[in-house]
Amino acid sequence: MKNIVILISGSGSNMAAIVKTAQREGWQDKFGARVAAVISNKASAAGLVFAREHGIATEVLEHKAFASREAFDAALVQIIDHFDAPEQPALVVLAGFMRILTPAFVGRYTGRLLNIHPSLLPAFPGLHTYQRALDAGCKVVGATVHQVTAELDHGPILAQAAVPVLPGDTADRLAGRVLTQEHLIYPRAIADLLQKI
Repeated sequence: MKNIVILISGSGSNMAAIVKTAQREGWQDKFGARVAAVISNKASAAGLVFAREHGIATEVLEHKAFASREAFDAALVQIIDHFDAPEQPALVVLAGFMRILTPAFVGRYTGRLLNIHPSLLPAFPGLHTYQRALDAGCKVVGATVHQVTAELDHGPILAQAAVPVLPGDTADRLAGRVLTQEHLIYPRAIADLLQKI
């Protein structure tokens, strides 16, 4: 079984979209894959409730309990690796996980660590992407699914979706419209990758 471990920090709407798609499309039969666990760095993350309601194992690892990024990531690796096996490496999916990961963590899961970013990378890595796009006069914004590398918001692009900027748009309006597209492209990118591993 190919296990998918999803990391979240908040509502987990992309995680929920992945879980629903996996169930609807029968990833277990089709790819021999399942969402095995959802891990959050915040006990208050609403997405944990959704995961539990769908019979998915959940773990909380509060980053504030650790003295360093390295110590947190080392503890996170131990939890993820509980769902990992050499013959069936797990996919590790970042879905609104608001932590910058150490190079050692990223290196451990090279090729199977995915992220979704709310811009059309390589444009606007980092935070406040919608406002920055509006300030720059962009006519389109969007989202990118990519493999994670040590460089923040870089790495091979797996999928993108573009959303037009409409007259009177605000960062919040754009965020809502892009999120709808994120919920479509993230599960699709994961399914495409599952076919290859």
